[in-house]
Formats: sequence, structure tokens, C-alpha cells
Amino acid sequence: MGRTYFVEETVGQYLSDLSVKFKPYVTGLLIGQCSPQRDYVIRAARTPPKEEQKEGNTSPSKLDSIDEEWITAHASQVSRMLPGGLLVLGVFIIVTPELSKDSQNALRRLIFSIEKSLTKRRLWKPADEDISDRAALQVCSATKKIVCRTYDVQDPKGSAKPADWKYQSALSASWLSLGCTVNVNIHIPLLATSPNHDLEKNTKNGLNRWSKQIEDSIFLINGQVKDNDTELLEGQKKLRGNTHSSTQIFDVKVLTQLSQGSSHRSTATVQVCSGSINLKGAVKCRAYVHNNKPKVKEAIQALKRDIINTLSDRCEILFEDLIINEGRCKKNFETVYHVLPQRLFVPFAGSSVMLSDYKFGDEAAGEIQERFVEMLDQFVQAEDIYIAEEVNTVGICPVSENVDDTQQKQLTEATLLLKLQQNMGVVIAVAVAVFASIFSFNYFSD
Repeated sequence: MGRTYFVEETVGQYLSDLSVKFKPYVTGLLIGQCSPQRDYVIRAARTPPKEEQKEGNTSPSKLDSIDEEWITAHASQVSRMLPGGLLVLGVFIIVTPELSKDSQNALRRLIFSIEKSLTKRRLWKPADEDISDRAALQVCSATKKIVCRTYDVQDPKGSAKPADWKYQSALSASWLSLGCTVNVNIHIPLLATSPNHDLEKNTKNGLNRWSKQIEDSIFLINGQVKDNDTELLEGQKKLRGNTHSSTQIFDVKVLTQLSQGSSHRSTATVQVCSGSINLKGAVKCRAYVHNNKPKVKEAIQALKRDIINTLSDRCEILFEDLIINEGRCKKNFETVYHVLPQRLFVPFAGSSVMLSDYKFGDEAAGEIQERFVEMLDQFVQAEDIYIAEEVNTVGICPVSENVDDTQQKQLTEATLLLKLQQNMGVVIAVAVAVFASIFSFNYFSD
């Protein structure tokens, strides 16, 4: 038996509009949520045109010219803008009748390429109950006929399975929302033996250790510890209506365990280090779950992944920014403070679910609006942009003037971490602590 996709009616109208505007084909992403019983599609977003395609609404005439790398990059960018509980759960293609024969092969390639890219970036481990089917939707631009199939991304040799595609009005109008604030203070040593002072690798290793702490944390929902297999709405008063104002919001507290218990021994390690990175600040996190009798474990898992994703994504985007701005860093022997970017959320019409992004420095609302149009094909009103996080600062500790050239080169690379103001994302807070001596020792537990 195949899976069933319950789809927001506005998605159907969006796909119909695209079929009129773009010939001979157009591709895009399906965004929604998987659950054991059913899957939900609440949004579709076409692939943004490349520079050479912006002049007109045409695509290359053959499907073998589909830019797999470009579409995969779009999926990676979009996944960073999704709060907990939402994911890229498939791809669509709208084609003329003469191209429909080859479209399933193209969809299959895209699904596996996107999943490979997204999996590589994740710091959390998939759960046994995670759904590994992804949707491949084909729409004929002439007849409007829809063919939906799924591919199991855990089985590269598996064949496509048929799936049902059912439209439903106000599908996400009253989803459940969970929110929390997590105070982050992660100390990551920079090993002196790391080749080329590999900041990105050290940072990812540090975030991996921290993500395991989040996975093992205790989550209080409205002040209570709830059993994983109970229904999230158990004991809650049922709200009437399907309006945005009827959305139920759960306040969550995250209790991080200081120790893993007596059964887990921790061995102290001494490492020669040339500095360290401190990720520090208050992270605002949010997750959404469908209102069809969701389990507590579904909600908590969605929120855990948002906590981990929002920090790791900002670190990842930061390193991309460093590549662009490499070489602009200058020696500075005074402590410098930078205003950090803030997480923001925006709604979309007819839904209680909000999408996410980040506001950087003095970035204007217009730039944020342009990003939503490009990535999600959605216009956002400036007054609808909700800034979720307080302004924080990051300090660069002063560099000792008697540091030799070799060490200064390493410190310059470390200081590059603090170029936070310009592009698409930034870590909550990064402070590179520099030591006056040639080497110093950092003690930390594995």
C-alpha cells in the first residue's frame, strides 16, 4: 500500500499557475511533514532561475539538461529556512506532454541527490520510525494530470511506488507549535596539530558533542515531563475553529544533563591547542506538528532537530561566508565587538506555520523579502517579519604583539570566524580566544 499525501489546496493552485507561466518544464520542491499515518504537503517552491534564465520564462528544451547541482543547492538553502518538523519531502516537475516520458527518471535523480546532500549536513541521527519515502510529483502542463510516486531514499536500487495525492483546504491552519529558548555556551579547542588549522572540522566536531547532549536532554512541555507514547494533546482543552488565532502553543524547557550517569565514564584528555572557539548566546527554537493526534515523541524530536539545525546551519553558512571574504581580515590588537544576527520568523497566508530566516547586522527588510521570493517564491510583508531573538554581541580577544609570524597566520585564520555581518548566515556567537604563549593546554572531556 502506497503513502497518502494530504496537500494544501493553495499548493494545487500554485502548481496550476506555474504550468501556465513556464514552458516546456519547471521543477521545484515540496515542503511538508512526514508522520507514521500520513504525510502533509503545505508548500511548493519552484527552482529559482539562474542568471541566464531570468530574461524569460523558458527552460532548456530537454530534461537531460536539468541542472541537478543547482536544484540540490536550492534544497539545501530552503532546508535552512524550515523550522523543526518541516522538511523537503519531495520534488515536482511540470512538463509538456512530449517530455513526460522521461520525467520520472529526472525526478528520481533529483530525489537521491537532494537527500544525499541534506543527510551529509545533519548532526542528528535518524530515528527508527523516520519515514524514508520521498515524493516525486509529475504534472502535465496540458492536461493537468497528476502522477505521484515515492522513492525510498534508503534503498537506491528500489523501484517507485504509487502514492495518493489529495487536496484539502486549511490543512495547516491549526497546527501545534512548540517553542523554547536554549542557552548555548560551547567551548571548542583548536588543536595545534590540526592540518591548516582546520576551523570548520574542529567546529563540527564540537557541535557533534553538543548535539548528543541535546539528544539526551529532558524536555518539559508546559512544565511537565510527558511519556513519549502519549498524545501531545492529552489533557488539553480542544480549541474550536480553524483560524490562526486558535493555534495551540506549547512552552518547552530544555534540561541538559550535566552527567551521563555512573555507567558512562569520561576520560580526561590533554591536547596541545593554539586557541579556542566559544559559541555563546540564546537560541530561539520552534517546531510545528500536525494536529491529527500527534505523539509527544514526534513533537520533541521535531524541536530537538530545530535546536541542532539552527546552530549547525549558521556555522555552516558562516564558513561559506569566510570563503567569499577570505583575505579581508587585518591585524587588530584591540577587543572588537560585533552585533550578532537574529533569528526571525514569517507567516504565510492561511497557515499557522511560520518559516524561518536570519537578520544580519543592518540588513534591511527589503533584503529579507528578496530572499523569500528567491528561495520560496513567496512575497513577505515587511510588517509580518517577526524578530525572535535579542541582540547579542561577540568579542574578539586581543592578540599579543609578541606572537611570531607562524602563530599570527593561524590567528588570522581563526579571526576570520568573526566576519559575521555580510552574507546569508551566522553563528549565534563566536569568540576566538587567543593565548599569549606559543601553545596552551585545553582540558576537555570526550
